[in-house]
Amino acid sequence: MLSVNELEDRLIDLAFAEDIGDGDHTTLCCIPADAMGKSRLLIKEDGVLAGVEMAKKVFAKFDPELQVEVLIEDGTEVHVGDVAMIVTGRIQSLLQTERLMLNIMQRMSGIATQTRKYVKLLEGTKTHVLDTRKTTPGLRMLEKQAVKIGGGVNHRIGLFDMILLKDNHVDFAGGIENAINRCHQYLKEKGLDLKIEIEVRNFDELQQVLDCGGVNRIMLDNFSVENTKKAVEIIGGRYETESSGGITIDTIRDYAECGVDYVSVGALTHSVKGLDMSFKAC
Repeated sequence: MLSVNELEDRLIDLAFAEDIGDGDHTTLCCIPADAMGKSRLLIKEDGVLAGVEMAKKVFAKFDPELQVEVLIEDGTEVHVGDVAMIVTGRIQSLLQTERLMLNIMQRMSGIATQTRKYVKLLEGTKTHVLDTRKTTPGLRMLEKQAVKIGGGVNHRIGLFDMILLKDNHVDFAGGIENAINRCHQYLKEKGLDLKIEIEVRNFDELQQVLDCGGVNRIMLDNFSVENTKKAVEIIGGRYETESSGGITIDTIRDYAECGVDYVSVGALTHSVKGLDMSFKAC
């Protein structure tokens, strides 16, 4: 399995191949190869900055001689007019790295900003905001990093680092007990030590899980606030609890006050707006 650094390197390589192809002919035709300059990253919208470390990797991979002066670190709340970094070096390099850096930072900052809004709504409760696998293909590691920068918590990274028995798994397996038992048999055969979460859709399924046991977390899928509170009382702290399904920025506090440990929100990554910023000559 590839490491995070290897995945990021591959992403950068692919992104440059996609954007530059056989050459940035606009830049190459009008900017001398030895011309030097500097550009600043200008913030044009209030939010939470994210992607600074990834931007540094983009610059270093394309041109190791580019000098990056970071003025604002990841996780900082930024405002219109702030300058987050200044990059000095070959103008050709500044122009060819501009769009990839901005695409990454705008996307990550948008996610971090959205996550911070949810996190602030949960202050004073024990509930954490979880992301999901509803991410942009190929960008999951960056998007999940952005969630953490915004103060959220990563759920499983992919299908490989946690067992999550969802409704389709349960139905295809022939029921909750079958699904849980097969899960434990598989983990034993493969010598794996993975946490197990199971999704329940109603109180009958919840009781089946409690009777069977053998899980770490119970996901309450599409439960109303009232039923969530009742379910948390029934579980009584025996397992971690997670609320999921249709939870919005307007309702998340209500679910948190039911006492769940986690609330998962697909909207952190699947439909977020990028934070406006630009990379201008200075």
